[in-house]
Amino acid sequence: MERIDLLIVGLGNHTEQYLETRHNIGWMVATAFCQKHHSHFVPISSQYYLAKVNFAGNNVLVMLPRTYMNNSGIAVRAVVEKYQISVEKILVICDEYNFPLGKIHLKDSGGDGGHNGVRSVIEKLGETKFMRLRCGIGRNFGENELVQYVLSPFEPEEIPIRDQMISRAVEAIEYLLLKGKSRAMSDINSEKLWKIEIPPKQ
Repeated sequence: MERIDLLIVGLGNHTEQYLETRHNIGWMVATAFCQKHHSHFVPISSQYYLAKVNFAGNNVLVMLPRTYMNNSGIAVRAVVEKYQISVEKILVICDEYNFPLGKIHLKDSGGDGGHNGVRSVIEKLGETKFMRLRCGIGRNFGENELVQYVLSPFEPEEIPIRDQMISRAVEAIEYLLLKGKSRAMSDINSEKLWKIEIPPKQ
């Protein structure tokens, strides 16, 4: 069995009408990580797309669920069981409306925070001790407008900030692989990371 050092899960909805929406920022980050490292997704199963990246000696699996957001855990469990991946080696990338657009936060465990995709992963794995990279999408919505907001595209003036966040999230994943969880959480969450030069891929 191939050793997997990290499983990256980019949460999102897989059909075309959702690809550019706020709820799909996890999908966008995972895709950008693979593009940067010249890897391509393959539809291994009807439940997920999968890509492989080697970064600094780490074997990384990157998956995009094809089960829609609320059933993301079905796809994640299938990959975890197939590759025998421990829960501590899972990084779920998701949108976070409680953060301003552009803010990134790495967390090593916890509840679902009201996120249906994260909730599904917790339910299907029976575990909460997986990492989450939470990407801020802002909170510019009124009462009873949350669903409409997260399923809407970014406004044109928000796209430069979104794109910088995606780039920084990719750097955060690389830093996690280089430095480990504790150091990465400290430097990412304090934004110290973006004052540090990250070594190129070996």
